[in-house]
Amino acid sequence: MSVTMSATLAANEAIARKRRSGAPVLPMAFGEAGLPVHPTLSDALAAAAGRNAYGPVAGSADLRGAAAGYWGRRGLPTDPAQVICGPGSKPLLYGLLLAIGGDVVVPGPSWVSYAAQARLAGREPIFVPTPPGQGGVPEPELLTTAVTEARRAGRDVRAVVVTLPDNPTGTIAQPETVRRLCAAARELDLVIVADEIYRDLIHDPAATPLSCPSSHAPERTVITTALSKNLALGGWRIGVARLPDGPLGTRLRDELLGIVSEIWSSPSGPIQQAAAYAFGEPAELVEHIAASTRLHATVARAVAEAFTAAGALVVPPQAAFYCYPDFEPRRGHLYEKYGTLTGADLSSVLLEEYGVGVLPASEFGEPATALRLRVASSLLYGETTEQRETALASGDPVSLPWIDAALRRLRTVLADLLD
Repeated sequence: MSVTMSATLAANEAIARKRRSGAPVLPMAFGEAGLPVHPTLSDALAAAAGRNAYGPVAGSADLRGAAAGYWGRRGLPTDPAQVICGPGSKPLLYGLLLAIGGDVVVPGPSWVSYAAQARLAGREPIFVPTPPGQGGVPEPELLTTAVTEARRAGRDVRAVVVTLPDNPTGTIAQPETVRRLCAAARELDLVIVADEIYRDLIHDPAATPLSCPSSHAPERTVITTALSKNLALGGWRIGVARLPDGPLGTRLRDELLGIVSEIWSSPSGPIQQAAAYAFGEPAELVEHIAASTRLHATVARAVAEAFTAAGALVVPPQAAFYCYPDFEPRRGHLYEKYGTLTGADLSSVLLEEYGVGVLPASEFGEPATALRLRVASSLLYGETTEQRETALASGDPVSLPWIDAALRRLRTVLADLLD
């Protein structure tokens, strides 16, 4: 099997090459949280540097207990035995797909790795569209139709992946949609894999509450999360999975531990110890995440407004640091000016002509002709640690010179692109 590099990582490297050539760039393709490590986390990691022995395959007792407490504080009582740790939620997701087996339904659009991992596991993903303005959760009635038809054709469909909140759209599925999704999954006997890595970065929880599938279908829901988004620890590579209580959870635990024992043996000892501190949610980290969420919300909203003002259709972002503009209303103009027929054409024009890195919707499972783009705003916070810390502490980050300059440049690019 030929496997290409993940689209997000490939785009990040393309932007880096362009920057090294001296060309100005706006790096808006890569979903990195773009913030410095909190000092107490650095201290916790340094204190654990001597933990050089192999640990339990499932993860250390400290980390599993801390993760169980994290979910318990969110209304999901969890036994540490239900928790398995890994070097990031991404490999945990892959291990889960292998452990569950069979074909998997993924939202259309959805994060690039879901479909890629299904193919690595020897399966072809089944894309099911999401309801308008509600990314991350397949439309329940369409899910039922797709799975029923696939099974009639002889396919063995066993799981559905959901993302709450969503990457690439930055939106949150409504509680009623999640409830109906869970009812459909129970009727179809599907395992629900809920990727909740952006759960702590909801811009306004009162206005857009998150409904977890474990609240509606606890016996069949697996949850994955990590520290790469809420605490900007992508390079630390640590993630946790919460398995359901009961027979399914027991079977998945046995299967998953067998799989991961042959892949990563055990997560990094020092990282696990620092992660246990983080999942314990001390006050200083809770405050840090709240400040991060305010920064993400402010800048993502400003970026979305720039696309809206230029004539694209954009659902206002509700979480994380993404927006998903649709250029369909300007298709004729873009074709006349640039010959663009696909989202990949449009993203190529933005990168090569203007130095703006974004990803086309086709990378997220949408048709090649879709003129939608995934835009990440989180690498606009600054080039240095000092700038990023200033942005994090600012009550008005979009007025900071470097963020204001990036937004003005974005508006100028879009004006020229669509003029």
